[in-house]
Amino acid sequence: MNIEEFREYCLSLKGVHEKMPFPNVPDKYSQDVLCFYVASKWFCFVNIEVFDFCCIKCNPDEMEELRATYTGIKPGWHMNKKHWISVYFNQDVPDKEIKELVKKSYDIVVKSLTKKEREALANFEE
Repeated sequence: MNIEEFREYCLSLKGVHEKMPFPNVPDKYSQDVLCFYVASKWFCFVNIEVFDFCCIKCNPDEMEELRATYTGIKPGWHMNKKHWISVYFNQDVPDKEIKELVKKSYDIVVKSLTKKEREALANFEE
């Protein structure tokens, strides 16, 4: 998978928009981070230049098993290690599994939205 395929997949989820929120930070790596949002909350981010991993939300009950199964899954970079994981591309995590984990992250965030935000998402026209 490359950045274009990954981006296309993330944007295919209902109501998703993207933004690069850190253009003015001194760290070049962080400047190149693209975040994917549903409503006002992000569920995934990736560096578009390096494309080494994506950081996504994860059910804390699933993290231990995922990290035991794949060496390419590590605690979330710069995020709460209880709720976020970093999933490395081009290691031992299959692309299909990465997409499933991104979708689960999206679903976790959708469930956390307010009733008004969920209603707006339900009425979202693609």
